[in-house]
Amino acid sequence: MIRILILFALFTLSPVLSANVHPTNNGVDRGQLTAKISPKELLSKKILGKIKQYANHPDPKIVRLAVSGYAKLLKNGKIEAGSPLSIIDFSLPSSAERLWIIDTNNGDLLHQSLVSHGRNSGNLLAREFSNTNSSFMSSIGFYLTGETYQGKHGYSLRLDGLEKGFNDNARERAIVIHGAEYANRDFVANTGRLGRSLGCPALPMDSYKEIIDTIKEGSCLFIYGQDDSYLKQSRLI
Repeated sequence: MIRILILFALFTLSPVLSANVHPTNNGVDRGQLTAKISPKELLSKKILGKIKQYANHPDPKIVRLAVSGYAKLLKNGKIEAGSPLSIIDFSLPSSAERLWIIDTNNGDLLHQSLVSHGRNSGNLLAREFSNTNSSFMSSIGFYLTGETYQGKHGYSLRLDGLEKGFNDNARERAIVIHGAEYANRDFVANTGRLGRSLGCPALPMDSYKEIIDTIKEGSCLFIYGQDDSYLKQSRLI
């Protein structure tokens, strides 16, 4: 009788013991054990996994900062899912391609380009930044691209700075994306650097229209610069 009771107990408890030893066999347990990956982490991995194939690609550290802001803007309804992500790295010299346009759907690079900085931000390197009118300096941080228009530089793209104290005067300062004759390889060959703007991110004449059309009307632009105060105070990174 005792033997029968022992066998009955073992038979009854075996499924419970099995479930505890192998929790992944149970749908609920598997869901509890599976690590949740945030949209920000998924996008970072997608982009970083793809850009390695390109000889010239943005610094992974800066990509992560850009994706952090992109994810917050997406969550707040400032941008639409799938809109491109643009990154400018002003820690690089102006002789290098330091603008990248990224397809957030698949992580591919849509464009990479030279881009000028403001004349009072520095010569070869942009070392100082400002949000002040007539400073003729570049402003760093996150922007929302606006509408296009025809101005003194031809076809141009307005920018709205999203970070108070760092770039929120961009529209008032007429900080826009436009083409410039001084933003090309020939200028670099002659002077060792690009020509400089009055604060606008100016692009080569042979590609600026295509780039503007790719990012216009509500996409995210992140301009990075080596500025400790920005890195400590920004609410988007």
